[in-house]
Amino acid sequence: MRAMWIQRINAGTREHGLKYGDFIHGQKLANVALDRKILADLAVTEPFSFKKVVDIARDALMVSKQAQAAALAQA
Repeated sequence: MRAMWIQRINAGTREHGLKYGDFIHGQKLANVALDRKILADLAVTEPFSFKKVVDIARDALMVSKQAQAAALAQA
């Protein structure tokens, strides 16, 4: 089952231009507490809601990358 969930999440995230691994990392950075089963269900049955979760993860990744760039610039 887990492999199927991951495939569904991966397909959904790629539709929105994000890799599965980056999505999961961004989700953790944004403190989104949705497990793979729920995410897979959202990807299939609620594409607009899933897109919002992807957007939240993408935004968290961007903030993290900007913070890293700022830290490197100060060093």
